[in-house]
Amino acid sequence: MWWKTGVIYQIYPRSFMDSNGDGIGDLMGVLSRLDYVQSLGVDAIWFSPIFPSPMRDFGYDVADYVDIHADYGTLEIFDRLLTEAHSRNIKVILDLVPNHTSDEHAWFKESRSSRDNPKRDWYIWRDPKPDGSEPNNWLSYFGGPAWTFDPHTGQYYMHNFETGQPELNWRNPDVENAIFDSIRFWLRRGLDGFRIDVVDRLLKDQQFRDNPMSQVERNFGGAQFIQERVYSEGAPGTHDVMKRLRAVFDEFPNVVAVGEISFALKPDEIALFYGKQVDAETGDELHLPFNFGLLEKTWDATTFRDYINQYDAALPTYAWPNYVLGNHDVPRINGRYGKASARTAGLLLLTLRGTPTLYYGDEIDMVNTPIPPERMLDPQGVNGAGFNRDECRTPMQWDASHQAGFSTAEETWLPVAPEYVSNNVQTQEADPDSTLNFYRRVLAYRRASPALHSGRYYSVETNADQQVFVFWRRYNDQASLVLLNFTGDAVTVKLPVAVKGQIKVSTHQAHEGALVDGVAVALAPHEGLVIETVTA
Repeated sequence: MWWKTGVIYQIYPRSFMDSNGDGIGDLMGVLSRLDYVQSLGVDAIWFSPIFPSPMRDFGYDVADYVDIHADYGTLEIFDRLLTEAHSRNIKVILDLVPNHTSDEHAWFKESRSSRDNPKRDWYIWRDPKPDGSEPNNWLSYFGGPAWTFDPHTGQYYMHNFETGQPELNWRNPDVENAIFDSIRFWLRRGLDGFRIDVVDRLLKDQQFRDNPMSQVERNFGGAQFIQERVYSEGAPGTHDVMKRLRAVFDEFPNVVAVGEISFALKPDEIALFYGKQVDAETGDELHLPFNFGLLEKTWDATTFRDYINQYDAALPTYAWPNYVLGNHDVPRINGRYGKASARTAGLLLLTLRGTPTLYYGDEIDMVNTPIPPERMLDPQGVNGAGFNRDECRTPMQWDASHQAGFSTAEETWLPVAPEYVSNNVQTQEADPDSTLNFYRRVLAYRRASPALHSGRYYSVETNADQQVFVFWRRYNDQASLVLLNFTGDAVTVKLPVAVKGQIKVSTHQAHEGALVDGVAVALAPHEGLVIETVTA
């Protein structure tokens, strides 16, 4: 199963490469940069949505599930991209948004046309309260109520996100069948899988009860998180939907279903989305329920160790873990952990047991880019409902030329980060000690090391547990010891047993190749390293 040993690279298509000078990234642009993607040593590309959309939420408001947005290209160009990626042994995953559509989707236009339209029940409609107000207290993730009144039919429709993103009614089997058919459309073309958006939120409480108020403040949220969202999402029956969804994927060989689930789920709750055991390799629900557990954690060795230990222990034997430290919805790694710790975070991600997902640009230390109010586009940011996601979606920095080599346009869809002149792919490729070349070394070593891409995980207690996270990765007779210094202080770690081996990868390149023999390992400030042992 390629998705077990592989590394996934997320591309935000509007920001990767513009081929036609309109300031918007596109599929031909990605085609022109496939050799770069291959050079990283990743195994799959995941594209954020590329379907037709009015772009009020930049593709997460889908107007047609079986076509390509004109900004990005055509089905023919997509087929060519798929072929070219496969020729480089790169898999391709698309982003499916089954929870809601755009209000410009033909289904919703029919649904809102009248109360007796055959597609009325394809969406969630409710009568107002007697005073005319919303049916309940549910809130949108993008601010304000999760309900919008439709004067034409005299009812409210539900939207967990932007007002132009009405929620599909997954209790209607016609909706389920329509989405499942769209999955088959792409898998028949040779697609290698889907990342499935907010898959745990498909079913809502049938009684539409008010959400209780929350006692927990979310790191990246706004007022929308003042509630515990126990009734507006995640209702009983969700796992039955997951089993039927998985059955569609099982019609096709060697494809993967990656499901986005809530940041708030605990490790044992994430584990439920693998389903019941089918064989030694997998369960009967998602192949990979996306684990976002580290995204909101403070950069602290104890905090990370405790969570990873809990998560790894919570998974059944047939479940394969996965980790992510950055994506299109959260501040970039540099913005959360600081530039000095960014490489250490990358090494952590690529050495843990499980499938890692990298976010484009993290391999060159791209930073969050402040967006002037007049250029702000993200509905979450515009509405003041949390982190302005535009900041982590700015164009890829290819070189020091006009618009960072991303586009020939005078103005790009989002502004290019001003530091692109000194920080870009071309500059980093020429520097052996750059973050880009560090990622390439780690990815190459991971691919060559069964202990890292397939081995077991064992946490190690040391004298420096408050500062350093230490763990073994083991596969048969191969063993690698990973040490990660989360602090800005030099630390000497005393291990419980003597280790003999060689440093294969380090965030401090000059230390690579050094021999280790004994119970003490010296780490520079913010250093992470991997020791491949001779005897373990």
